[in-house]
Parts: sequence; structure tokens; C-alpha cells
Amino acid sequence: MQKEYVLALGDEKMIFKTGAWATQANASVLCQTGDTVCMGNCTVSNKARDGVDFLPLQVVYQEKYYAGGKIAGSRFRKREGRPGDEYVLLARVIDRGLRPMFPKHCRRDIQVFATVLSYDFTYEHDIAAANAANLCVALSDCPCDGPLGTVRVGLIGGELVLNPSVEARKKSDLDMFVTASLERVVMIEAGANQVPEEEILKAIEFGKKWAQKIAKFFAEIQKEIGKPKFELDAPYEMPAAQSEFLKGWATPIISKAIKDPLDKLVRRKIFNDLMDNAAAKLEEKFGVAHDNAELADMYAHGKEYVDKIVKAEMRRLVLEEGIRMSSRKVTQIRSISCLVDVLPNRVHGSALFQRGETQGLCTCTFGSPGDRQLTEGMEGEKELRYMHHYNFPPFSVGETSNRLFVGNREIGHGNLAQRAIEPVLPSLESFPYTIRTVTEILESNGSSSMAATCGSTLALMAAGVPISAPVSGIALGLISDGSKNKYVILSDLQDEEDFGGDMDFKATGTAKGITAIQMDIKIKGLPDSVFKEALERAKTGRAEILVTMLKAIPEPRKEMSPYAPRIETIQINPEDIRLVIGKGGEMIQKITKELGVEIDIEDSGMIFVTAVSGEKMIAAKEWILGIVEKPEVGKVYDAKITRIIDGVGAIAEFGRGKDGMIHISELQWARTEKVEDVLKVGQTVQVKCVEFDAAEGKTRLSLKQMTAPPAGWVPPPPRPSFGGRSGGGFRSGPPRR
Repeated sequence: MQKEYVLALGDEKMIFKTGAWATQANASVLCQTGDTVCMGNCTVSNKARDGVDFLPLQVVYQEKYYAGGKIAGSRFRKREGRPGDEYVLLARVIDRGLRPMFPKHCRRDIQVFATVLSYDFTYEHDIAAANAANLCVALSDCPCDGPLGTVRVGLIGGELVLNPSVEARKKSDLDMFVTASLERVVMIEAGANQVPEEEILKAIEFGKKWAQKIAKFFAEIQKEIGKPKFELDAPYEMPAAQSEFLKGWATPIISKAIKDPLDKLVRRKIFNDLMDNAAAKLEEKFGVAHDNAELADMYAHGKEYVDKIVKAEMRRLVLEEGIRMSSRKVTQIRSISCLVDVLPNRVHGSALFQRGETQGLCTCTFGSPGDRQLTEGMEGEKELRYMHHYNFPPFSVGETSNRLFVGNREIGHGNLAQRAIEPVLPSLESFPYTIRTVTEILESNGSSSMAATCGSTLALMAAGVPISAPVSGIALGLISDGSKNKYVILSDLQDEEDFGGDMDFKATGTAKGITAIQMDIKIKGLPDSVFKEALERAKTGRAEILVTMLKAIPEPRKEMSPYAPRIETIQINPEDIRLVIGKGGEMIQKITKELGVEIDIEDSGMIFVTAVSGEKMIAAKEWILGIVEKPEVGKVYDAKITRIIDGVGAIAEFGRGKDGMIHISELQWARTEKVEDVLKVGQTVQVKCVEFDAAEGKTRLSLKQMTAPPAGWVPPPPRPSFGGRSGGGFRSGPPRR
């Protein structure tokens, strides 16, 4: 039986329905705002998956073309295909909210689908999808804490706006997702137009308030109709004697490895050796297992227990002694080096950014407007003028892997760097290039996405992109002890601190303000005080990193690589676009083929010409301007005869694609009986424009007026006109009836 619940949220209503759709799923929810409808479905496997040591949660976000009333796709394929980057990114936003709310030892497969079924282009589908997913998980029998609510926060004209519409977001300086539980903020994802930290804090608090209103509403529904949560087997607890033995054996070695200034792989080998030898060490102390199942189980968990000891000692040193990896201080940023022009300038711009053992090679490449990336979805087609792509090959962490293609993590990190840099890019009018930056992570020990942001900024500057301000970024970590209400924020997060810590808080921005934020946590929410301290620490860290960056290149170059394409713009009357394109595209194809240039035309009449040399650029501009130039009475043109009309005159092509009539009476001062006596098809002559009718688009040309009339010249009598022909024309054959 269907149940319906309505929540008033600001000026809008959110309607939730459950009980009538997809009833074989563990839980299913419809969320509707306006005419936007999204469905959330949650399904759980019956038993734990063997051989996994992580939470097997999968969130799938789907847009259907039909939701927007469209039949999209190629001529040969109309079915929705592999999820695009935007789908992956929203699935990650939903996942990052839900994941910390599950027990860490859950090994049953959990799959959450968020599907857009209808979209009205006003109420945003992503917020509806996220909340449909949040509620269906809450109503399922999954042991997930919460429930969660998700909202979007905009900043328009200095005012915070809840869930701004598609149109309103075009004017917003902030696009922030906030997911919160009944007590705390769980996830933040944001892009911003250099918004000050104080405003970001207000936006987080604003988002938290509204997200918690949704969460409280969900809690009431859950209490009424939610399924009882299934119980998980308690995680394995090693007996006290064996646990204390392992701690006594491993902790001194672990503590020394953490404090010593070791390379990542050297330290990791020490930890791995301890884990690999744990079973043998236990066996040496407590005897061979033989048929003793309890001992065998204990030894099998030895490796896992040593890993816990490593993380526990790392956390203890931070919380009690303020010491972290390589005895770094909690506010200390690892050594940074920045280089530009590390590759030949055929890639247009390059930089190498290194922070500790994290190294990113970044490149910047230019293309024509026609190189923009075209994306397709239920909203129709979109064009991306700037793209950042992030690659994380297995060799960057000294490993091998058969997964050689881009995964969700790479898409997410690439998008974060892209959002970070977009606010400082020049306008299309002042810099009409398509821009692609790529980060190749060559080695990694944490914060590689922030290396991508800093390195891409350097590559853009080296390539000559006139960005309005340089962007730097930093990742912060968190080590907390909830029982003592104590926490420590770590600047410049590295791998071991990420794996064993509670937070990964990435912040990018300029000296003016924030451009992007991404916060992931492993605990069930953060106290509000963390955000203020984290943003202040991030601001200080970004400024410190920026000093080193600007030593490598203090400002964007004024000149571009000689191998970069050159683009110039021409503004024409939109009504003249058809002239430049020509019949069936004949004219534009002729220009591009003869000159080897690229031409892109927008509906506004803006023409972008891309050329590899100045000569080609000048020739193309002159050609296009010649096409749209209006004939000027009295001006002399070079003309090519394209057609002879017996007894009437000749059609001549002049001024780049224009046609004009040279009447037989305008061929010469003497009387002309046959046009062919004066002109031939293909002949090139100079003519004068004697009349231009703008309304009709017709031009009259004269050959005879290129010379003065002979002495004693007397105008000839007018020719007879037959069939109403104007202009004294002569038509052979019988008169018209």
C-alpha cells in the first residue's frame, strides 16, 4: 500500500512516496519536487561477500533521456550508455554521505540506485535523487545510522539560497552540497567563485540547518514504516593475552618507523613485514594451531590486528604527543618544489609540482572552439570549454594493477581540480580557446588532487592563459577521540594519516577566497568547530604553498607557445552567417580547405578563426570580411565572369562570393550587340559598383564606367523592351503573352 509524505522546505514542497513501486527491492522511495521525480532503491545481499576487507557499498546514479522529454543518442544508438562523468560525480556525492554511516565491518553487498524519472528543468534532479537514496536506505533493513538529508546552497547577490533553480544557479557565486545527520554535517562538496571563508562557514551552517530538517522528517517516517535493521556478526576480538603480546612486540617498531624520516615505501615495508610475520610470531608464543580452530582463527587475524596497531599508534602519537609521520608537526607542510617548462613547448604549457613524495606532471593544451567537449543527457547537449583530466597509474605508488582505465576516483579528483580553476579562467570573448589540462600523478603519498590543482595552475600560467589569480590547494586530515572530545587537524595530509584518520578535507582557492571544497569523513559527522579551524588552517597553508608556486612563475606569460594555434574573433551580423557558410556549406568548406584554418560560428554572429600561422589568419579574416562586406556604390572590384545571359548581360562574382549583374548597356560606351563580343566566362575584369539594393540584395556593376566616355560620345537610343523587361533589356524570341 502506498504511503505519501509531504515536507515543506522553504518555498517548495518535497513529496515522498513509498510502498507501491519496486516492491521486491529492500526499500524503494519516490521523491518529487515540482514535476521532477527521482526514485531511490536499496537492495542488500543475503550473506557477506567472501574475501573482502571493506564495505561493499555501490551507489549508482542514472539519468534517463525520457525524463527530460528527449530522444537522445546517435543515429545508431538510442539506449543510455555507460554513465558519463556527471553521473559518476553525483553517485560519489551520495556515496560519501552514506558510507561513514554503515558499520565498518559490514561485508554484505549493498546497492543503492538513484534514478531520475522526470525532470522539469526547474527543480533540480540531483537533490531529489540524493534524498530519495537517503530515505530508501533509512527505510531498508541495512544497519545504517542516520537518517541523512541533503540540500544545495547557493549564494546570489550576497544572500544564501536553498536549493536554487537551474536558472538561479547561473547567477550564484556558490554551488554547495551539504549532507547532514540528525546531529552533524557528514559531507560537503562545493564549487565557489572566490568566496571568503566567512561566507563559506555561513553556508555550511545554513545547509546543515535545512539538511537536518529533512533528516528529522525522515526519522519520523523511519519510525513509522522502517524495517528492523539486521544484525551483523560482531567483528573479531582477539583475546587479551594475544592482543597485548602483539602490541608489545609491534608497537616499538611501529612508533620508531612513524617518527623516523623514512620514505613512504621503506616505512610501508616495515609495517607490511610486521603484518606478514604476525601469525608466525603468535605461533611461536602460543604454539602451533594443529586442529585447534580457535588458535587457527586467531592467527588468521594476526595481520589485521597489526594493521589496527599501526593505525592506533599513529593516532596516539598525534593526539598525545603532536607527532606525525617523519616527526612532522601537525601544521607543517612537506617540502615543495615547482618547475615550469619541463616538456618541450609543443604541449603549449607544462609544470612539475612536488610536495614531499607526491609528484604531479601537469600539461596545458589549446584547441579551437570546435574542440569543446560535447556532453549529452536528459537536459540536452552541453559544451565544455575547459577540461581537467587526472590520471593515477599504479606505478605512482609502486604497485601493479590490471585496472588501467579511468575509475570513479580519477573522475572525482579531476573534477575537483577543474572546479577549483574554472572561476579564474578568462572570458570566452577575451580568450576564445578550448583549454585542456591533464595531471599525470607520477608518485603519490597523499594529497595528489591538490597537486593536480597547483600544478595545473602553473601549467596554465606557463602556457600564457591570462587567469585572474593563481589557485593553490591543500588537504587537511583529522585525528579525533570522541570519548575525550578531543581532535587534532593535520595540514597537508599524507597516505598513512588518510587511511587511519577520520577526515579528508580538501580546500582550494586564491588569495581572495575559496574556489572548491571536498570533505569526506570516516566518522559519523563532525563538530561545527572543526570547519572554522579547518578553513583557517587551509587558508594559511594555501598561502604558504602559493609563495613557492609564484617563485617558479610569478604571472601568466604574455606570449603563447609558437606551436599553439592562433585564434581571432570576428563579429558579423547574424543575418550574414548564411553568406559565410554558403549554399550547403560550400563557402566555409572552401575557406577551410584552401587556407588550412578552422572556422567556428556561433548563433550570435561571433566567428572564431583558428590558424597555425599569421598569414593564414590574415587571409581568412580578409576572406570572411569580404563575404559580409556590403557593396559600396562607386567602389572598384575585381570580378570574375561566371555566366553569360544572351542579349541581357553577364553575371560576375566579386568581393568574395558576391554576385552582380553587368548589364549589356554597361559593357562599353559603344553599342554592344552580343555580350560575348566583350566578355567570356572565366574572364577576370575590374568593374565599378553603380547600384546596390540592400532590401533585395542585388548589385549592378559597370565595366564601361572604368573608363571615360570617348570624345563626342552620344548616348545610344534605348533598346526595345519586350515582355515587360525593365532596364531596356533585349529578349530574343517571341514576346511574352
